[in-house]
Amino acid sequence: MPRRRIGFWYRLAAVIAKPPLVVLIKRDWRGLEHIPADGGFIAAVNHNSHFDPLAYAHFQYNTGRVPRFLAKAGLFKKGFVGAVMRGTGQIPVYRESTDALSAFRAAIDAVERGECVAFYPEGTITRDPNQWPMTGKTGAARVALQTRCPVVPIAQWGANEVLPPYAKKPHLFPRKTHHVLAGPPVDLTRFYDKDMTQDLLKEVTEVIMAAITAQLEIIRGEKAPATAYDPRRERIEQRRRSQAQSGHEGEKSK
Repeated sequence: MPRRRIGFWYRLAAVIAKPPLVVLIKRDWRGLEHIPADGGFIAAVNHNSHFDPLAYAHFQYNTGRVPRFLAKAGLFKKGFVGAVMRGTGQIPVYRESTDALSAFRAAIDAVERGECVAFYPEGTITRDPNQWPMTGKTGAARVALQTRCPVVPIAQWGANEVLPPYAKKPHLFPRKTHHVLAGPPVDLTRFYDKDMTQDLLKEVTEVIMAAITAQLEIIRGEKAPATAYDPRRERIEQRRRSQAQSGHEGEKSK
């Protein structure tokens, strides 16, 4: 299946964004041989900075396979930003959909047209204290099983040094390096032809996240924690600690 033309809007965005990116950050990009030359695929990427979508898009653009990011549907209605989102072929996600698969219908359609769809499986910037990938959401797994397309695990590091997670002020100097490492497609064939249950989707998601984390271990030269940070589990533990603390203080006041 032929790849989609880059088009006017993506070229315009590149003309605006690439010069400052080239000036501000150095590049260490590896694993480009794992990016499919043709046909639809999923790029599954870790997320550790508000700056990394732009830095990662630079990498993906230079492979010739421009990414179609998933974004909130409301962004497509806002003036110039909406025009760029629509023009560059980004994919609106309608979160109000009651059918989980329908919420990702546009992503499925894009993959089946031969597009590269970029997923941040974590759904938001990692909350892991050491910025390792945390547990993922099942959207990428749903699209992967539905389309049986290649899923390329990609780790990035360095954008978070330019703009740390949830920070508002960038650290531009000294000049940082944006590291990207794409790994071979994740083998998901053993999950095909099975009922798409929540347990199956969770297992597939864990396999994808493990592959991303393995690439980041290579970049960072260190091992990730044995168990991925789970924000839901952390919230539960925080509530338990708060309740225990409140109970302890109540006993002391008697």
